[in-house]
Amino acid sequence: MLPPTDQQTPTAALLQAPEAQVLELAIGDMHLLLEQHGYVIALYPSGIRPEHERRLHSIRSVLESDRIALVKVDLPPLGVAVLVRQLRQLSICDFSPGVVASAARLLSHYIYAGALLNSVAKLDRVPVSLKSHARSWVPGSQFAVLAGPEPQLIKVGPAAEPLAGPEFRTHLLVAQGQLQSDWVQETLAPAWKVQAVHETRVPADSPRWWGTGKLVEFAAHLPDLSVLYQLVSSVRRERCHWCQMELIGDRCAFCSAPLSAPENRRPSSGVLQLEAGERSGP
Repeated sequence: MLPPTDQQTPTAALLQAPEAQVLELAIGDMHLLLEQHGYVIALYPSGIRPEHERRLHSIRSVLESDRIALVKVDLPPLGVAVLVRQLRQLSICDFSPGVVASAARLLSHYIYAGALLNSVAKLDRVPVSLKSHARSWVPGSQFAVLAGPEPQLIKVGPAAEPLAGPEFRTHLLVAQGQLQSDWVQETLAPAWKVQAVHETRVPADSPRWWGTGKLVEFAAHLPDLSVLYQLVSSVRRERCHWCQMELIGDRCAFCSAPLSAPENRRPSSGVLQLEAGERSGP
């Protein structure tokens, strides 16, 4: 987990893996979180081990709680850490738990998460061509890979085109692994015109996710809470027809029910407000 950006940003609870904690204790910890905070948003990557994901669903099932949101996101480890911190920032705003939970899918599209790798031979989470696989066996080769929001892969070199980056102001978070290279700081950061570069430790799961420990992981993101707040506020809010939680987007983060069809939803007060809300969506 990343450190808070300021004194107001709350910390987060780290849910233990099955081999690190017996089920009874994990259930007790989740029950305590619910008692202390009212709602729990459990954010986890799509690459999580199946037994860990089953543990999360088992805990929610045993507690029979509709106040636990299990939110799976398709981001690499450093991107997930950035997203968790952004949700922590939003949790102190005047958003309901349903809006904060469903904001994860929205904000993930504004996180440019990738890595500089010495090999893509074992990379299976981003499309890699046979030609790139062959090049990865050449000594000294390096590849810049972007996992999201749109997958990209380039072979780093003097004539290489830069990765397509964000068209908005960002900060760049860099986690230096076992690969010794300044390419991210000296080439990528200026190309993306980032406002600031910050360093952090490599997440423990990064080598498994990227297929190698010789990497430099990075994530460009929106750093300001005011911008995050405006972004989430601009999206039309709906009410889940199943659990009545507030949401943004097309699916409830707490019960996974899809948004009901437009003809079954109650119209808002005024056609102009409806059209304005739809135009301001992502």
